[in-house]
Amino acid sequence: MSRLIFLLGGARSGKSYYAEQWARDNGEDVLFVATAQAFDEEMTQRIENHRASRPANWHTLEEPLAVAERLRGNLSSNTYDTILLDCITLLVSNLLLSLPEETPEPEIHKIILYEIEQLLTLISESDATWLLISNEVGMGIVPPTHLGRFYRDVLGKANQQIAARANDVLLLVAGLPWKLKG
Repeated sequence: MSRLIFLLGGARSGKSYYAEQWARDNGEDVLFVATAQAFDEEMTQRIENHRASRPANWHTLEEPLAVAERLRGNLSSNTYDTILLDCITLLVSNLLLSLPEETPEPEIHKIILYEIEQLLTLISESDATWLLISNEVGMGIVPPTHLGRFYRDVLGKANQQIAARANDVLLLVAGLPWKLKG
């Protein structure tokens, strides 16, 4: 039976550190799923730093868009007890920005939430402990652009969808975990 631990918080709140430490302490066979894409030199360096900081015995899957599909294929031939996905925030952003500009917003919403549902279905079918990381974007200022507000809203819906199905939900603030559920 799977276990889903959902970690929320602001940027630099300690989500990734907490999840990685949990996986180091509790996981035997860990798969790290990275959704980041390197569009500039600074992001390329961040990704390299993250790769270098992971334990050598962890497996890594880098997939910015079709996470559920790639994971399904990867899990059919491997047995992991811990899967850490960092992060839902970038997955939603990647999906949003990958679609043609003329895609109607209701269709974008549907595509993004469908990907999240596919991921949650995969989680429910596995025996692993899953750690999913996402930013809590609803506690800041209202974005000044329509795209920013749409992104905030759809990520908020995705976070709610995950939190509803999670066994444990933690909010990280200044590196400190606050248990919200579980």
